[in-house]
Amino acid sequence: MSRPPNFPTLTALPAFSAQGIELELMIVDRETLAPLPIADRVLHTEAGGRVNDVFRGMLGWSNELVLHVIEIKNIDPRIPLEQLAPAFQREVRYLNRMLAHFHARLMPGGMHPWMDPKTEMQIWPHDNAGLYATYASIFQCRSHGWANLQSMQINLPFSGDEEFARLHAAVRLVLPLLPALAASSPVADGRLASALDYRMQAYAHNADEIPSIAGQIIPENASSRAEYEERILKPIYRDLAPHDPSGMLQHEWLNSRGAIARFDRSAIEIRVLDTQENALADIAIAAAVIGMVRRLYRRGPPLAAQQAMPTGSLAAILRCCVQDAEQALIEDQQYLSLLGHAGGACSARELLAWLIGEVIQAESLPATTTRSLKAISEHGPLARRILQALDGDTSHSRLVAVYRELCDCLDSGRLFLPAA
Repeated sequence: MSRPPNFPTLTALPAFSAQGIELELMIVDRETLAPLPIADRVLHTEAGGRVNDVFRGMLGWSNELVLHVIEIKNIDPRIPLEQLAPAFQREVRYLNRMLAHFHARLMPGGMHPWMDPKTEMQIWPHDNAGLYATYASIFQCRSHGWANLQSMQINLPFSGDEEFARLHAAVRLVLPLLPALAASSPVADGRLASALDYRMQAYAHNADEIPSIAGQIIPENASSRAEYEERILKPIYRDLAPHDPSGMLQHEWLNSRGAIARFDRSAIEIRVLDTQENALADIAIAAAVIGMVRRLYRRGPPLAAQQAMPTGSLAAILRCCVQDAEQALIEDQQYLSLLGHAGGACSARELLAWLIGEVIQAESLPATTTRSLKAISEHGPLARRILQALDGDTSHSRLVAVYRELCDCLDSGRLFLPAA
């Protein structure tokens, strides 16, 4: 994460002493909602010059691979979540006021519902353009898996190998359930997609040319930095080398698993969360995820038991949740036992309701966070609510109407709750 000039260098922070939140949002035409590739112009307008990053108090903006996406993030990870929620919401409103001058606005959700990446994608052409061009030369970047996916990333810190091992093990166990909580991409190419979290389905296959880059999305076990580099990073770099002889892409951020170790900032970055209808809901989901990971880290089964859960079994649960979100059936008894669920097979919705109930009971969450989480538990993830609003009508006019309301929710901080 880029930092403003003269920002103090932070040493490795202890687990759960901080969090970095990154929200990717798409820029669209104010009337038609078509993707608008103007992120560089927006950053230029705010900074008064050509830049990749803008710093505004506790938050900052930055570019992404494509020109129709802009990222908002907290600069100092030590800022409490309860302060970040209103700050992100204010920043969204500020950005929308600026975008009005470009006849544009921000759209939430994991994917644009009718974007054609083959014809509409434009890659960032300024600083780091060579890096992005290398990506494009190796991978099929004019696809949804590269050009049309917006997520929230959560960065959780660790200090040293012991904390890394415990945090990594807990994140692995929570990861498969997260699409059931955060899926928001049930529409692509102007029609209902084949999964409620189609962003994650596309993401899982965006590097099929070099399978080691994404693996099974669930990361393999690792108890130290040395083991992680040996088991995960070295095979990626080896397989990439014939395609990238200069080594331009041989960095730990190339790893496309659903959670990756960022040793450059002593954090684990969670990547499987679609963006929601507003920043308050995003931060509420972040609070739930952090609470579930913290519960396993501090009060869960022994580390060896957590690490004994096979990667393939976790990946199978993840695929079910990507496909069916909260209606996915969880039958793996080893998994349920590790999470502390005493009953037999259950839906992802039931399991999440219980886990999030534990988080709400154990932690002092702001009222807006609790309200958002209870709404998701009652009405389902945003993907399910989008389907309810569409009610089978995927005509262009209906898609525009529903996604315009989602844009309004993003600006106002309102939850998207279609009428029954």
